[in-house]
Amino acid sequence: MERIEISTSRKTCLVDITRDVERVVKGGGVEKGICFVFVPHTTAAIIINENADPSVGEDILMEINKIVPFSNNYSHLEGNAAAHIKSSIIGQSATLFIENGRLVLGRWQGIYFCEFDGPRRRGVWVKVIEDLRK
Repeated sequence: MERIEISTSRKTCLVDITRDVERVVKGGGVEKGICFVFVPHTTAAIIINENADPSVGEDILMEINKIVPFSNNYSHLEGNAAAHIKSSIIGQSATLFIENGRLVLGRWQGIYFCEFDGPRRRGVWVKVIEDLRK
């Protein structure tokens, strides 16, 4: 298991971590298996989506912020209730297949860390498990 360090610079943003996760997979030497990506933060999430056009990420954040506004008479006193809600809706993990030593992703797909309560220093855990079946 390896931890990827992330620093965010805005309140909400998507950070493409695909290459970092690919590096962990390659370093593990696993030809066939599973890769788990997990964020241990209650105000962040993980998604898989298009990474060819950055405007897709901007649109995702714009719509999420409409669905769950930053201010809405929330009871949570810390002031980041919207971030907790967004994280709960989207989820804190992704599971990917590994074939021939590489992540199985669609042509345009990438793995994103979703920041909903930044700027912050964060960590994402990546665990690679080898498929031992022959």
